[in-house]
Amino acid sequence: MKYFTQFESKALADQLIEKALFYKANPRIDQEKGAGKRIGCIFLNPSLRTRASTQIAALNLGMEPIVMNMDKEGWALEMKEGVVMNKGTVEHIKDAAAVLGSYFDILAIRAFPSLTNKQEDIEDFIFNQFIKYSGAPVISLESAIRHPLQSLADMVTIREQSGDAKKVKVVLTWAPHIKAIPHAVANSFSEWAIGCGHDLTITHPEGYQLDPIFTNGANIELDQQKALEDADFVYVKNWSAFNDYGKIVTTDNSWMLTEKHFRHAKKAKVMHCLPVRRNLELSDEILDGKRSIVQEQANNRIYAAQSVISHILG
Repeated sequence: MKYFTQFESKALADQLIEKALFYKANPRIDQEKGAGKRIGCIFLNPSLRTRASTQIAALNLGMEPIVMNMDKEGWALEMKEGVVMNKGTVEHIKDAAAVLGSYFDILAIRAFPSLTNKQEDIEDFIFNQFIKYSGAPVISLESAIRHPLQSLADMVTIREQSGDAKKVKVVLTWAPHIKAIPHAVANSFSEWAIGCGHDLTITHPEGYQLDPIFTNGANIELDQQKALEDADFVYVKNWSAFNDYGKIVTTDNSWMLTEKHFRHAKKAKVMHCLPVRRNLELSDEILDGKRSIVQEQANNRIYAAQSVISHILG
């Protein structure tokens, strides 16, 4: 059974990156590959880029994508074992996932964390219930702890923008936000950047340390300005506290990137997974300026998804 839920190896990452770039140049070259097959895109949470890009990727391969907004249109799901279902839940995940697994050749699942039950989130409990009971290949469209399709698209973008450079300095910087945001993008980006051999520095205010499982091998620098020195790529993302789980420790506006932050990183390109709160996480001058590769990064979401679906189809 094939799954796409996390970084597995540099060899596979390189293969998927090259395949994504190939599909970018030849989007419909493999339209026969998915002919007669269906992918079920199951959303328990909102989406724009992930939803659209996955559908386009499937269509490029000749697959039929079917989208289900389970949070709004499906029955309320019970995830726990042995529960007497005499309250709000209507259908058990055992039954729902098994049905979906029989309907589709591939399932693609989005399930955000609660940011309240730390252990369940770390274990990716809800996402793994779909894997456990569906019996189908599963792609992560973002789970409680990872967003691998986004991170693959990020690595595609870095490869595309850096050309033949063997190693680049990549900085992941925390940004302010008005609400508690999950760790999935930051975790996954760290995991992939380190796994792909990039020189990764992570910078954030005190109290925003990420789960060390994902950051082992990165340089941690609490001085944002020092972290940005000589950066080739700067990835901007908010996340809530991990140790004081799901909490907002500070909303220091000085961490929002403006052009003055780049006086020692003249050539740095700026990335963000979107959606972005303008003039809170990132200034207009950066997002609309020459440094920003945010839109190209979003475009690459299609070909990252197409590469993965193609890999699972075999």
